[in-house]
Amino acid sequence: MAGPINWLSQVASVTMFGLLGIPRRLGSVLSAIIGIMGVVAVLVGVLSMAQGFRAVMANSASPDSVIVLRAGADTEMVSGLSKEQTRIIADAPGLARSPLGSVSSAELSVIINLPKRSTGTDANVPLRGVEPGAVGVRDGFKIVSGRLFERGKNELMVGAGAAREFAGLELGGKLKVGKYEWPVVGIFTCNGGSAESEVWTDAPVLQAAYERGDSYQAVYARLQSPDTFNQFKDALTTDPRMNVKVLRQSEFFAEQSTMITRLITTLGVLIALLMAIGAVFAALNTMYSSVSARTREIATLRALGFGSAAVVVSVMLESLVLALLGGAVGAGVAFVVFNGFHTTTMNWQSFSQVTFAFQVTPLLLGQGIALACIIGLFGGILPALRAARMPIASALREL
Repeated sequence: MAGPINWLSQVASVTMFGLLGIPRRLGSVLSAIIGIMGVVAVLVGVLSMAQGFRAVMANSASPDSVIVLRAGADTEMVSGLSKEQTRIIADAPGLARSPLGSVSSAELSVIINLPKRSTGTDANVPLRGVEPGAVGVRDGFKIVSGRLFERGKNELMVGAGAAREFAGLELGGKLKVGKYEWPVVGIFTCNGGSAESEVWTDAPVLQAAYERGDSYQAVYARLQSPDTFNQFKDALTTDPRMNVKVLRQSEFFAEQSTMITRLITTLGVLIALLMAIGAVFAALNTMYSSVSARTREIATLRALGFGSAAVVVSVMLESLVLALLGGAVGAGVAFVVFNGFHTTTMNWQSFSQVTFAFQVTPLLLGQGIALACIIGLFGGILPALRAARMPIASALREL
């Protein structure tokens, strides 16, 4: 037992000497810490953007919610359903029922241009025509200000995210649609889902305003339970009058988020890796400086019987301590700056803006700190080996 204890005491002693010498190398040490901090902050920040967008899409649906589109359509924008088809869908078995009929909503949407509050630049915002059942097929729908629009009137309800990000959508404001100005009569939330990025009005009113006849693009509906999905789907896909595809809303919105989250994640990881290479060189410079400044000290310890393995481990530990410090600071900065930050981005599936908030999760913080540790290991290994292989005799001659 004495052997391992002695070796650990050697490691502790050499590591302590190195850490106590940091004030003499403060410039290079701060350079390494700041470099690693920047890498972690950028990685966590970019990935939190992808996480926030993914969360918005995931919050848009529950397991018992479905969407029906024209067969072959990947998005609502290229889908089309007749009024008769929407009635058949609403009458299909497996749907939840209320005193007013099935819990479903035949809907259509158009894209309107509105200026962003932050930049003043125009952005695409979805204006959606819905039926009364729309509030029943969206989880957590709640009017937070104002009221529901009245059917048959040119009135608008606005999602909280859209009201926050785009000018002219505040309660009491007016939005010019076609030749007329439509008042905003209500602001709603929807569990943080994508519906909060939209503007809603009565479907027949929107059809008339944009000369869409009695056509729709999709039907949103709620099942009696998640288990009735196949019953509902089979009833529609085997009906010769129908040419539709039936999806769980969770699957549909997951597909909608795939492209943008993949793009954000790929770019974020690429940028972080490029920065990480620079951080590794900064760590190498710092640890080489540490070894050079302690040449005589390390040689003396080796002459007194300290093993080369203890020297290697101690230099690696010092590098890891600095990396962890930089990683922790970078993670903290990312959490303070990015978590909950609201913004918008283009959903390339629907070509409209989606409002969302960055989400810095514990998993992302852990990934950032893990990357910092990897940088520390790569930055410390070569200097550690140099310190262990240093000829004792030649190093002692520097005394």
